[in-house]
Amino acid sequence: MNRPGTTSKLQKVLAQAGLGSRREMEQWVRAGRVTVNAEPAHIGARVGPDDVIQVDGRPVRGAGAARTPRVLLYHKPEGEIVSRDDPAGRASVFERLPPVRGAQWLAVGRLDYNTCGLLILTTDGEVANRMMHPRYGLEREYAVRVRGKLAAAQVARLRSGIDLDDGRAQCDAVEDAGGEGTNHWYRIVIREGRNRVVRRLFDALGLAVSRLMRVRFGPLALPPRLKRGQTVELPPQEVRELLTSLGLGRPPAGRDSPGKRHDRVPRARQETRSRPRRFRAR
Repeated sequence: MNRPGTTSKLQKVLAQAGLGSRREMEQWVRAGRVTVNAEPAHIGARVGPDDVIQVDGRPVRGAGAARTPRVLLYHKPEGEIVSRDDPAGRASVFERLPPVRGAQWLAVGRLDYNTCGLLILTTDGEVANRMMHPRYGLEREYAVRVRGKLAAAQVARLRSGIDLDDGRAQCDAVEDAGGEGTNHWYRIVIREGRNRVVRRLFDALGLAVSRLMRVRFGPLALPPRLKRGQTVELPPQEVRELLTSLGLGRPPAGRDSPGKRHDRVPRARQETRSRPRRFRAR
C-alpha cells in the first residue's frame, strides 16, 4: 500500500505525464477513460509509484515517476496555428516539433495566426498550467509595430487600463523602441493571455498593429539566434531552474529526459525597466 506522503492526485500525475492539463484530465476521468489498478478512477483519487494507471486501456508511461519534464522554445512564424486540428487545413506549429515518446507537446498559451515569436511547449501539464494561470501573473513581453506613433495620453491609457468587451486590460510597461517612416516599434509588457488582447488594446486607441512578436514569457526569452520555424530544447538544469521559479520544486537528479540542446538559451531578466531591445521596421 502506498504511504500517504508518497501519493499525488491522479489528475496531477496524468498532467505531469504530459497527457494534457489538469482540467482535461478531470474530464477524462469523468468520461471513464482512466483506470487505476484495473478499477475505474474517480475525481480526487490519489496514486503512488506502485499503482498501475491506464488511459483507454493503455498504460501511462512515466506516471508516478519523478522525472524532469521537457521544455521546448519555438520561434513561431506568422501563418501557423497553435492547434492540432483545423478545419481550414492551415499549417500547425505541431507539424514542426521534434517527436516525444510517451507524452505530447503542450503549448503554453497561444499565438494567433498572424503573430510570431516565442512559443513555449512542454510535456508537463503542471508546468503549462502554472505559466498560463492568471493567478501567477507571469509577464508576457511583446514587440509591437504600429502605423503611427503613440501620444503621451495613449501611453497613459495603456498603463492605466482600457475597457475591452471582455473586461479591463492594461500594460505593465510601454517603451518606445524606435522606427522609420510611418512604422514605429513599441516594447510592451502584459500579464495576461486573453485572445488577441494586445491587438485589441491598440485597436481601442485607433492604431492598427502591422506586426506583433512575443519576445519573452515569464523567465524565458526568445533566443536571438533562433530563426523562424526552429526549436531549441532547454537542458535539464535550466528546466529544473524553471520549475523552481514556478514553485514546482526540483525533481531528483538522474531522471532527466535526454533533451538535445540546439542553441544556447539566455536567461531573461524579470525586471521590466531594463533597456528595451531595438526593433527595425521591415
